[in-house]
Amino acid sequence: MKLKEDINPLLLQVFRSVVWVYSVVTFLPWYFISGAGVNQARAKRVKARSISGLPAGPYRSVNCIDRLVLTLHQGVDTLDKVFEYAASHFPNRDCLGTRELLSEEDEVQPNGKVFKKVILGQYKWLTYEEAFNESRFFGSGLAALGQEPKCNIAIFCETRAEWIVTAQACFMYNFPLVTLYSTLGGPAIAHGLNETEVTHIITSKDLLQSRLKAILLDVPRLRHIIIVDSKPTNWPDMPRGIMVNSMAAVQEIGAKPEHSKVRSLPLPTDIAVIMYTSGSTGIPKGVMISHSNLIAGITGMAERIPNLDENDTYIGYLPLAHVLELSAELVCISHGCRIGYSSPQTLADQSTKIKKGSKGDTSMLKPTLMAAVPEIMDRIYKNVMTKVDEMSRLQRSLFILAYNYKMEQISKGYGTPLCDRLVFHKVRSLLGGNTRILLSGGAPLSPATQRFMNICFCCPVGQGYGLTETCGAGTISDMWDYSTGRVGAPLVCSDITLKDWEEGGYHSTDKPNPRGEILIGGPNVTMGYYKNHTKNQDDFFVDEKGQRWFCTGDIGEFHPDGCLKIIDRKKDLVKLQAGEYVSLHSLCNQFNDQSYVIGFVVPNQKQLTTLAVQRGVPGSLEELCNSTDMEFEVLRVITEAAIADKLERFEIPKKIRLSAEPWTPETGLVTDAFKLKRKELKTHYQDDIERMYGGKWVK
Repeated sequence: MKLKEDINPLLLQVFRSVVWVYSVVTFLPWYFISGAGVNQARAKRVKARSISGLPAGPYRSVNCIDRLVLTLHQGVDTLDKVFEYAASHFPNRDCLGTRELLSEEDEVQPNGKVFKKVILGQYKWLTYEEAFNESRFFGSGLAALGQEPKCNIAIFCETRAEWIVTAQACFMYNFPLVTLYSTLGGPAIAHGLNETEVTHIITSKDLLQSRLKAILLDVPRLRHIIIVDSKPTNWPDMPRGIMVNSMAAVQEIGAKPEHSKVRSLPLPTDIAVIMYTSGSTGIPKGVMISHSNLIAGITGMAERIPNLDENDTYIGYLPLAHVLELSAELVCISHGCRIGYSSPQTLADQSTKIKKGSKGDTSMLKPTLMAAVPEIMDRIYKNVMTKVDEMSRLQRSLFILAYNYKMEQISKGYGTPLCDRLVFHKVRSLLGGNTRILLSGGAPLSPATQRFMNICFCCPVGQGYGLTETCGAGTISDMWDYSTGRVGAPLVCSDITLKDWEEGGYHSTDKPNPRGEILIGGPNVTMGYYKNHTKNQDDFFVDEKGQRWFCTGDIGEFHPDGCLKIIDRKKDLVKLQAGEYVSLHSLCNQFNDQSYVIGFVVPNQKQLTTLAVQRGVPGSLEELCNSTDMEFEVLRVITEAAIADKLERFEIPKKIRLSAEPWTPETGLVTDAFKLKRKELKTHYQDDIERMYGGKWVK
C-alpha cells in the first residue's frame, strides 16, 4: 500500500511533472543497460507445471521437469563430504566469524531496571581449513570420550560458530545430532534427552547454569557435558557420574595421534539430525532427517539464489535448532560463503544489548545475504517508520514521494537507481548496506512489510515455504518476482500436489485456481518422527513410484505461472506471524465464558509520549502505562484503526493493558526467534487478565 502524501497539491503536481520528464529522458538507456527487459521476462515466465497435466498436480519446477535434483555436486552425497568439498575448494577463505567482546556493563533504565550492554570489536574468523580441522578434532575427541557411531548426541546451545563446528564433527563421525531449542523449558528438554537416550550433550556455560542444571537428575543416562565457552569453568556441584569438559579440552584429546582412528563414514540414508520442534502446541516432536534429506533440501534452496558464491557473506542469528537457519548456513558452507554470527539483541546499532554509540553486527559484517522471520522484518518496518515520523515535514514528504514512486516502478518491474542512492541508502545501511537478498520464512509475511523491505532495502525479498518435515524446503519465490502474498514455485528438489479437502470446500477443480491441501514429495521429505509410529502413519506416505510425501495440513492454491499461495490451514490451528501455532479449539475452551477480547500493548515510547502531551497527561513511560486515561486513549486509537480495517466488532479489544516492559528474549516473554512464550505471558499478566475480565481467570 502507498504511504499517505501530505503535501500541497500544486507542489505534488510539480514533483510528478519533474519525475515524468526524468523518466522519459532516462528510460530507454536505463532499460537496455540494466537488462530490465530480461528481468521482466523472468518474472512473468511460467515457473512450474503439473507433470500429470491435471490441476491437482504434482507441480514441478520447469528447471527440473524430467527429474528432481538430489545433490549439489556429483558424488557429494553426505554432509561430511559437503564440508570436505568446501574445505578443499576454499581452504584459506573466511568461514565462521565471531565478534570479540570488548566490554560489558550494566545500564540502569529510567524505570530502575538493569539491562546488560556490550561493546563488541571486529569479527575474528576461522578459515574453511581451520573450521574443518576443529570439527575433525572435536569429533575424534568425542569418540575418545565414548561417543559411538549411530548413537545420538545432543546440542543445546545458542547460535554461534561452535554450534556448526559441533554439527560438522557429528556429521563426520556419524553421530546423529539431537537439536533442542535453547528456549525450551525443563520438562521439554528432559523429554528430548530421555527419548533419544543421549549420553553426551554440548551446551554453553549460561545454558548449563540457567536451564540444564536443574533437570540433570531427570536425565539418568547423561554422562558427559561439553561446554563450548573458551574460558573453562569448574563445576564442583554436578551430580555424581557426570563429567564436564570444555570444547577446547575435547579437541586437544582428539588431536592426539592415538585417537586419530579411522572414522565410521555415514551413508546417505543414515540419520544426520533429530530436530525437535519448538513444542508450542504440546510435547516437542523429534523429526529424523537423513544426510540425503538435508543435501536435497539445500540443493533446492541454493538453486533459487542467483550468483551464490564465495564472495557472499551471510549473517547467522536465528536459532540453529530451527531448520530454516541450519539449512541456510549449510547452503552457505556448500558454496564457500562467509558466515558471521550475531543475535537478535546485537543485530543492529539500535539493538537492545548494543551500547549507544557502538556498532551492531550488521554494520560491522555488512552481509550480502540474510534470513529473517516476519517478526524481525516487522520490527525493522516499525523502527524505520518511527524515524520517518520524526523527520521534518520537507524530509518526510520527499521520503513518501520517493517511496510511492518506487512502488509504482517496482510494480512494473523497473528499478529506481536515483531514489535508491539519494533517499533509501540510509535505510539500507541499517542492515550494513550490502544486502542483495533477504529471505523470509517460518511464517507468512504481510504484503505491506514485504513491499516495504523491497523498497527501502533495495533488494528482493524472497518468501519461502517449508517445514521441518521437509528440511525447510518446499518453495521459494524467484528473486525477479516482485509480487507479494505468494511463496513461489516448487524447488528443484520437491514436487507439490493439491489434495481435495471436502470438509473445507477446497478442490483442485476450483476456479479460477486449483486449491487443496498441500502435499510435498521428494528426496527432501524426512524419515518421520522419532519413536512416533502413529503420527508417521498419519502424516507421511510413499506413493506407487517409491517417492516419499508429507501431508502439511496447509491449504494452498496454484496460480497460472506455477507459484503457490497459502490460503488456509486444514487443522484447527492458526499459524501466528512469528511461526508458532495456536489451537482455536483450545482457545475456545479457555475463553468460552468470556464475552469480549482483551489486549496487551507494548507502546512506542515516543508516540505514547506525544499522545500524552496532546491529552495533557504527565509522567514517565511507566507512569503513562499505568494511567487509566492513557489506556482509554490508546484503546480509542486501536478501535479507530480496527474499524477502518473493517474488523468485526467481536475482533476488537474491549479492554487493554499498556506494558512498559518490552517483549524481548531478555525479559523471557519471547524466544530468541521472537516467538511468543504463551505460558510465560499468561503467568506474567495473570493479575491483569483477572482484572480486565472482572474476576478470577483460572484456565
